[in-house]
Amino acid sequence: MNKLDTIHVLLIEGNDLAFEMLTSTKFKIKLSTAKDGVQAMDILCRNGSYSQLQHRTLILLDLDRPHEDSRQVLSVLKNDERLRHIPVIVLASSASETDIASCYDLGANCYLVKPSDLHAYQALMRTLEAFWLGAVRLPRHEGIQ
Repeated sequence: MNKLDTIHVLLIEGNDLAFEMLTSTKFKIKLSTAKDGVQAMDILCRNGSYSQLQHRTLILLDLDRPHEDSRQVLSVLKNDERLRHIPVIVLASSASETDIASCYDLGANCYLVKPSDLHAYQALMRTLEAFWLGAVRLPRHEGIQ
């Protein structure tokens, strides 16, 4: 695999399990994490100390982040001409049709309900890997100029 085959993933999520599962994947990924929407935008726009980072090819966004409206982060991402092409997968504990519809209305590419059972969560993450990291070739963009 060459450098172009590396999938750059931004995890905007506080869940250590998602981080652990993504770092142990069989796919060649470079994983960045953001503690909040501000840091996520700095990473994605390569501001300040993030200027040398590669462009993201996939974003995982936790809808259940405390003290932050993740829907607002999703809206900003999908309304930014420079970033809207990056697929955003929403991870949420809610299976509410209203929550699901609102995320798709804001431009989410996928909405996954996080199971409370550890084995089911691991299975969900492996399915996510197989589809988004393996079977589908994510577009490689030059990104922000």
